[in-house]
Amino acid sequence: MLTSTIIIDTDPLVALTDEKDLQHHWARQTSEQFKAPLLTCDAVLSETWFLLRHLPKAQAKLLALLRQGLIHSRFDSLAETDSLIELLQKYADLPMSFADACLVRMCELHPDSLIFTLDSDFTIYRRRRTELIPQISPANPTH
Repeated sequence: MLTSTIIIDTDPLVALTDEKDLQHHWARQTSEQFKAPLLTCDAVLSETWFLLRHLPKAQAKLLALLRQGLIHSRFDSLAETDSLIELLQKYADLPMSFADACLVRMCELHPDSLIFTLDSDFTIYRRRRTELIPQISPANPTH
């Protein structure tokens, strides 16, 4: 079991809750290796809820993960406004989403963290300007 702080992105959260998602099996099997709770931000929860908008069963699973304390949204975007603006400006050419900026900043605030993602942009993003962000993805399962 990994003891690092795990920060979860939108796509694996969708995959965990939607049994028909192509990455469901991978996300479920991988997440079983993590110590709860997985951290995220409100922007990721909003994106996830939107993507699950036609899947009430998956939405119910998302709510259950929150209610059971397996997923925690722990990020204060107001307190981190300057850092978020810096990241959004730095990666404007991608462009970086607000949710991704929040996750990169969370990785900076939790130095032992790994990002659980399906988003290849996290191979481009850097924390503290120059550091690769350790990640768990299908292409990089053990970081």
